Amino acid sequence: MSIAVELNEEGRPLSKESFASDQEVRWCPGCGDYAILASVQKVLPELGIKRENTVFISGIGCSSRFPYYLNTYGFHTIHGRAPTIATGLKIARPELSVWVITGDGDGLSIGTNHLLHLMRRNVDVTILLFNNRIYGLTKGQYSPTSEKGKKTKTTPMGSVDEPFDPVHLALAAGCSFVARGIDVDSKGLQKVLFEAAKHKGTSFVEIYQNCNVFNDGAFTQISDRSLRAVNTITLNPGHPLVFGQNNDKGLHFDGENFNVISMHDENAVEATVHQNTSSIAMAIKLNEMPQLGLPVPIGIFRAVERPTYEEEIASQVSHAKLRQSDASLDSLLRSGKTWTIS
Repeated sequence: MSIAVELNEEGRPLSKESFASDQEVRWCPGCGDYAILASVQKVLPELGIKRENTVFISGIGCSSRFPYYLNTYGFHTIHGRAPTIATGLKIARPELSVWVITGDGDGLSIGTNHLLHLMRRNVDVTILLFNNRIYGLTKGQYSPTSEKGKKTKTTPMGSVDEPFDPVHLALAAGCSFVARGIDVDSKGLQKVLFEAAKHKGTSFVEIYQNCNVFNDGAFTQISDRSLRAVNTITLNPGHPLVFGQNNDKGLHFDGENFNVISMHDENAVEATVHQNTSSIAMAIKLNEMPQLGLPVPIGIFRAVERPTYEEEIASQVSHAKLRQSDASLDSLLRSGKTWTIS
């Protein structure tokens, strides 16, 4: 696939710096949002899309400051409604590259309904959901993804809520591209972001992000470089499911469950190759592995092609115009039962 190289005002190829705005980045020192911003700014030049054709739309929360820090167009909208604004923009201007930036509170609390319908409709936008399992902007209350028993200012005796699993939610909504990344795994995250942005249809990427002020170390077992190889497994379509310090372990699916195998055992069955099938069930099986003591899947769970929402809307409009070529808004307003006020 060839990608056109866009140039800046000086005639040079766009770079990470080309997508950095003149605004002071204002997150807490050490916040995982810095790493995510850097990864996004590195990926954007590789897409070959002009800055003026790129739009970032956010809701409310720490992550939602994102549009200020990118040298593109952007909307800082209202709590939980970024998916709705993005849907309207994509229908009106389908040629634009539209990104939705949200968090586990903004996207999975007040905005859950909007997020689900965006994914089931398959609007061609890229959703990045920053998951730090806490409300950071409002100073440390439990969120929809906080683990059961989590003690916070609003749950001093521990939360009794079962947490949302963002990936499971996206898969259940029929999202055509579902993936997961980690803020500090810049190489892996950039690969996922690139594939998500190229995908035609709704792309949903959950990003594990550390809030070092109100929920520090929530993902240490998988974000720590020394532990990541053992406790995570990369979902790379077309490649076998292997993990471990030297990729010495693999996963074999026996038709019902995943089982750990040794990659050095010549008598062992082969590791299962990860495929981008239309089966949501297999993706859910992969996502459930940590509950069975297996590694946390990172990477692309599902990527399938199906018609986008804006394409089908445009098709309906075209057919309607063919049936009534002289239609106009004025004639519509004057049709049917009308009356004149003198």
